[in-house]
Amino acid sequence: MAERRHGTPAPATGSTVTGQDWEGAQLSGERHERVAFVRADLSEAVTEGAVFTECTFRDSRFNASRHTGAAFLNCTFTGCSFFDATFTDCKTTGSMFDRCTFDLLTVEGGDWSFTGLPGADLRRASFSGVRLREADLTGARIGGTVHRCDLSGAWLHSADLSGCDLRGSEITGLNPLETKVAGATIDPEQALVLASALGVRIR
Repeated sequence: MAERRHGTPAPATGSTVTGQDWEGAQLSGERHERVAFVRADLSEAVTEGAVFTECTFRDSRFNASRHTGAAFLNCTFTGCSFFDATFTDCKTTGSMFDRCTFDLLTVEGGDWSFTGLPGADLRRASFSGVRLREADLTGARIGGTVHRCDLSGAWLHSADLSGCDLRGSEITGLNPLETKVAGATIDPEQALVLASALGVRIR
């Protein structure tokens, strides 16, 4: 079972549902707490205002799903697929993603603070206006778009942001000696932040 930062174990679940078929379903206002979903299919599902609290998703599919105002609080995702999924103004606070795939994932707005994405391949994912405060991105590969995101306190050690478009994002905690940023696109203000981190003077 994946662990959170600082070694905190994932919450225990109280029940298990195997093979849940939500393909193309409308899940408005759904509420689930401490349920383990195994091989659930949420392909093309739409969740509006749904709340999943301390749930576990194992080997589940979220392909082409659409989530608006939904919350996945302190959840665990293991071996899940998020191909072409869209999250708009959603919360994944405290959730952990382990061995998941994120091709063409789109995240717009919302709060992904304290979310664990260590080692994630996010090179074809897009984040815009997302709160990622203290998110664990250790060793993650982030080569897509990260516009106007709050990365305050995010763990970026050994992360690879090569080629990433970071314009407008808060990156004061980014250490270019510990994070790869070759070919990344930044704005003038961010350039000053990185120069300061390197200890150089601009005159």
